[in-house]
Amino acid sequence: MGTLELPPPQARRILELARTDRQAARQAMAEHSLDAQVALICETPVGRRNELLGLAAEPARLIPRLPPAELCFTAHAIGLADAGWLLEHATAEQVTTCVDLDAWHAGLPDRGRLGQWLEAFADGGDDTLLKASGAIDAEAWALLLMDQAQVILKPSGDDSWEPPAGGQTIDGQFYLVSRRGSDDLAELLDFLRVLFQQSYWLYFRLLQAVIWELPTETEEWARRWRIGRLEDLGFPRPDEAKGIYSFLGEESAGQIPEETRSFELEDWPMPVWMPNFPVHAEADYSLFRAFTHLPDAERRTRLLEFLSLANRVAVADDLPLGNAETLPKSLAKAARFASFGLDFVCTENALAAPDVLRRVTQDRLFRIGFNRERAAGRAEPPLHLEGEPTDDEDAEA
Repeated sequence: MGTLELPPPQARRILELARTDRQAARQAMAEHSLDAQVALICETPVGRRNELLGLAAEPARLIPRLPPAELCFTAHAIGLADAGWLLEHATAEQVTTCVDLDAWHAGLPDRGRLGQWLEAFADGGDDTLLKASGAIDAEAWALLLMDQAQVILKPSGDDSWEPPAGGQTIDGQFYLVSRRGSDDLAELLDFLRVLFQQSYWLYFRLLQAVIWELPTETEEWARRWRIGRLEDLGFPRPDEAKGIYSFLGEESAGQIPEETRSFELEDWPMPVWMPNFPVHAEADYSLFRAFTHLPDAERRTRLLEFLSLANRVAVADDLPLGNAETLPKSLAKAARFASFGLDFVCTENALAAPDVLRRVTQDRLFRIGFNRERAAGRAEPPLHLEGEPTDDEDAEA
C-alpha cells in the first residue's frame, strides 16, 4: 500500500533515454497524448516527476491537467523554493487546493507554511502572485500579514507625523513594520505591490484587516471556507470523520440491513490520481480480495467508496493532507480495519464478502473492525481523540 518506488515502464524508458539523448527523450514524451502524459506523471514517484515535467513540450497545457493534490505533492518534491515555474502554469483551482491541503495544521492556518507558498508564488512572477491573490481567501492572506507585520496608517492632516522606524510603504499611506527583525518582508511587499497595481480593493481590505480585525474571528472564517471546499473534494468535516472511531457494541456489530444499498460516486472530483489498488485473489486484505468478485462498474464504485473512507481516516487522524505519504498511510489503515470488519460480518451472517459490501458501508466495516481490535487490546484511537465522548448508537443497523 506504499507509494510506487519505480516509474511505470513507459516513463522509465523516457527517463533512461534522457540520460544519453535528451532531445530523443523529449520526442518520446511528445508521442503521448496530454492525458497519457498526465498518467505518466501521476504514476511516477513524486521524487522523479520533475525530470518528466522537464521533458514536456507543452508544460502550460500539461500542468493544469494534473489533479490538484498531485500538483501539491510534486511541488513539495521539487521544493517550494524552486517550484515557481510549476505554479506559474497552475490553475487557480490547483493553487487553492494546494494551500487548503498544505498550509493548515491542527485545524488552524499555518502562517509559516503559507509564507513558504507565498515565496513560491513570488518566484513564479507577478501573474502568479495575482492568480494566488484571488485563489486564496482574503482571510488567509490577512492572517499572514498579521503574523509578519504591523500595519500603521498615516494620520490624515497631521503634517508633523513621522513614519515608524523601519517602516516600509508602497503608497505613502500604509507602513509595514516587520514583527521579526531579521525579516525584510520582501515577498510580502512584492505581493502587496501587485495588489496595489492590479487589485487595489483587495490591497486596501488586507491592510485594513491587519489594523482592525481580530485574528481569532479571521481564523474562524478562513476555517469555514476551507472546510466547505474540502467537502467538495471528498474530505468530510472533522467532527463527522471522527465517527469512524465511535463506540460500537458487540451485540450490534453483526447486524446488517436487509436491503442492498445504493452508492453513487462516479462523478466525484478526486483531488488525487486514482491509486493502483492491489485488487487480486492473493491480496493481503480481504476487502481487496472481495473487490475481485464484483463486476467492473460496481468495483469502480466500491473503490471510490474506499477512497472516501481513506479520506475520513486522514481527516480523523489529523494527518497532513498535503504530504504525499498521507494517502498510502490512510489507505493501508482503512483497508486493515475495514477488512477485519468485513470478515466478522461475513462470519456472523454467513454471507459472501461481495454481498456484505452491497449492504454495509465501508465506513461501518471500518468502525466494526476498529472496535473489535480495540476491545482485544490491539488498537487505540489517535491521541487527539482520547477522552472524547463516544457514540454508542447504531443508526445504520
